[in-house]
Amino acid sequence: MKLIIDIGNTAVKAALFEAKQLITSTVFKDFTLQNILVFIGKQTISDTIVSSVKLVDSDLKQIIQYFNAHLLNESTPLPITIDYKTPSTLGKDRIAAIIGASFLFPNQDILVFDAGTCLTIDFINKRKIYKGGRISPGIRMRYKALNLFTSNLPLCEFSDISMTMGYDTNSSIMSGVQQGILAEVREIINVYKMENKDTIIIVTGGDCFFFETELKSSIFANPFLVMEGLNEILDYNE
Repeated sequence: MKLIIDIGNTAVKAALFEAKQLITSTVFKDFTLQNILVFIGKQTISDTIVSSVKLVDSDLKQIIQYFNAHLLNESTPLPITIDYKTPSTLGKDRIAAIIGASFLFPNQDILVFDAGTCLTIDFINKRKIYKGGRISPGIRMRYKALNLFTSNLPLCEFSDISMTMGYDTNSSIMSGVQQGILAEVREIINVYKMENKDTIIIVTGGDCFFFETELKSSIFANPFLVMEGLNEILDYNE
């Protein structure tokens, strides 16, 4: 049984894998060694990998030492080729997501959208060469920015109701944020499919099902893509 830990900007997730199969997963409200041990229960852990977009503090060092874990960093051997000018700045979650996608869809051109705090868009080709991507604000960051950088606009929240045009200030913000990010995603999909018509589209992250619902059959939603990619990296380094 392998322990996978993914520390993002707003959430810490963990999963247990047996070979390639995800057995169980959780999101920690309080990320401590004790809570990890409770999550594991009586399972015997054979190997562990930790991915963190944050600096490694003393608590995380304790967890890494306890499990003798692999810490994903720029020197970690990967099962893909990174064609990126600043690989040391490439987000660990982005690396894991594209590796997970490449494992699930081998010999395919793949565009990966990670819809979390930020919206990241990454492309890996059928030869397993990562070619770069985009970073822009995620849905909730866009809502917060409109409130923070204006005097009168309220802080609105994500809505399950999709509208093309708003009928008051709140609904206009909701329409602008949510339809705006959908338009961005649709446009980049169209551009990539013109150049690579058989490109597979995968969306992951906390807001992935919003995109799956709105874009319907044109994409695959996989909320565990980063976890699956981290599991592949761990297997590759055994």
